[in-house]
Amino acid sequence: MQLSAAPYEERLTAPRSWWLISFLVGLSLALILLPFGTLPMLAGLAGGTAAAAVMASSYGSIRIRVVGDSLIAGEAKVPLRALGEAHVLDPEEARAWRTHKADTRAFLLLRAYIPTALRVEVTDPEDPTPYLYLSTRAPERLAEAIRAAKAAA
Repeated sequence: MQLSAAPYEERLTAPRSWWLISFLVGLSLALILLPFGTLPMLAGLAGGTAAAAVMASSYGSIRIRVVGDSLIAGEAKVPLRALGEAHVLDPEEARAWRTHKADTRAFLLLRAYIPTALRVEVTDPEDPTPYLYLSTRAPERLAEAIRAAKAAA
C-alpha cells in the first residue's frame, strides 16, 4: 500500500472522564455485591471496572486515516477519487450538520464528545451517499491531508 503525500492518522479516543466513569461502574457493582462478602465485592469492583473500561476503549478505538489513495474512517474505506470538496465544520456548524441539516443517506462517523468535524462530499455517481461526516479533533489537518493525497494521486 502506497503512503499518501501527507499521511494522516487520528484515533478518536474516549475522553478522560469516561475512565473515571468506568471505575464508578465497578464501584457500584462492588457496593451491590457487598452483602455477599469481601471476595464477591472485590470481584465486582475488578470485573465491573474492567467491563466498563473495555466498552469505553472499544468505542474510542475508531481511527481516521488517509493512506495511499483511500480515506479510511472506521469501517468505511473510500477511494479519494470518489471524494469532492472537504468542508471544515466548527462546533456550531458541526452540530447543525448532525441534526437538522443531516441527510439520512450520509455516512456519519460521529463522536458527540468531539465538537469539530469535517464534511467531505462524495462525487461518485454510483454511490448514494451524499457526504461523509467525520468527527475529528483536527479538521483542517484532515482536509489538507485529503487535498494533498488527491493531488499526489
